[in-house]
Amino acid sequence: METSRAQWSGRLGFVLAAAGSAIGLGNLWKFPYITLENQGGAFVLVYLAAIAVVGAPIMGAEILLGRKSRRNPVGAFGLLGSGRRGGRAWKGVGYLGVMTGFVILSYYSMIAGWTIRYIVMAFSGTLGELAHSPESLQTYFGGLLADPTAQIFFHTLFMGLTVGVVFFGVGKGIERAAKLLMPLLFVILVVLAVYSATTPGFGRALAFLFRPNFSDLTPGSVLEALGHSFFTLSLGLGAMLTYGSYMRKRDSIPRAALTICALDTLIAIMACLIMFSIVFSFDFEVTKSSTILFTTIPVIFYKLPGGTAICGLFYLLVSFAALSSTISLLEVVASYAIDELGWNRRTSALTTGAAIWVFGIFSALSVGGVETLSSFNPIGRPSTAGVFGTLDYLASNWFLPVGGLLIALFAGWMLTGRECREELEEGHGPLGRSFGIWRFLIRFAAPAAVGAIIVSVILGAEYQ
Repeated sequence: METSRAQWSGRLGFVLAAAGSAIGLGNLWKFPYITLENQGGAFVLVYLAAIAVVGAPIMGAEILLGRKSRRNPVGAFGLLGSGRRGGRAWKGVGYLGVMTGFVILSYYSMIAGWTIRYIVMAFSGTLGELAHSPESLQTYFGGLLADPTAQIFFHTLFMGLTVGVVFFGVGKGIERAAKLLMPLLFVILVVLAVYSATTPGFGRALAFLFRPNFSDLTPGSVLEALGHSFFTLSLGLGAMLTYGSYMRKRDSIPRAALTICALDTLIAIMACLIMFSIVFSFDFEVTKSSTILFTTIPVIFYKLPGGTAICGLFYLLVSFAALSSTISLLEVVASYAIDELGWNRRTSALTTGAAIWVFGIFSALSVGGVETLSSFNPIGRPSTAGVFGTLDYLASNWFLPVGGLLIALFAGWMLTGRECREELEEGHGPLGRSFGIWRFLIRFAAPAAVGAIIVSVILGAEYQ
């Protein structure tokens, strides 16, 4: 077992790594789609409010629990829950987080692997040839999904990249990767945003995004905004808790949490501007599909001048965002093995990574490659077909919100106000009234909002 806990070299390393964990496919694909589906402006305002009421308070709580305990999710709840109501049963929240990270990474790496294939195709010109015929692109992607060898290859490739980073530890692996990937991600995003400003649809995109019409809001829109504000920040699985456990005492938790939330939101808004500008330029109809990133987006990009470069940069952006997320997912599982099982860093990264890779093969073969796995559907919904669909539904709709709810309840009701204040003011200074606001949000507002998400799932809603 490690005798001393690794630490980030500074605040910047932590913020970039944590922001990388939060920024992923949800920012670059899902948020633009649901914003378009919910008529823009008013939905965006509700989403921003939800980030403030739900996302930021739980983000702060997770980081607080991590730094205070200096443990992985299981160890954190075991240590901090000892002697309180529920006692060490709170360790179950940690186990749920580790399991969630394990499950999500098993199929997330499969999807992330597709982006590598599309990067190669974009810069080689192959993707452009297919994109000029939407039917040809659909056929190609269907063939890619049904190819067991290709699915396992790209799943293996992305898991290898993820394991390679975690293998080298917090400073030399995760932090170094974050300092490389995140600036590159921002540069690519800025380039694409500047390019989008030259398109005919840019003005319409700005108006759609920032001119609210509250008559467009529905109860479903509000719930979707609440749901996405929670899921987009990688809350509920212990990733922020784990990263927080490596945080120095002299660094500010409130400042870091707000910065991460701001960066995540900025990326999502910029992605919307890029996508909407291009969609509105050609009045392109976007249909609801989990494969839109690979079947519709190239068709749109290749209508533009310089489509090859723009499309290649876009998939580079997506792959960088995905890798920064998969690193944090593996670290949740690896840190458990290091802290609780006494494994060294390298053994933990290789062994847990290999276990996730093996489990992920079932998802990789369930998108068309193997009929038995593709037709597996114990839940019985169209969206849950296959091992991949089932796991995605369970993780997104149950594991994450339940984990987030329990984290909020623990921080708000199990820890004393004094304990929370001391940890939050460490490295920050007196919080004054802002502590009382956070305390209210984490005890009442955030649990109520996440509870509403869970109730909506029970009533039939889906967050995938």
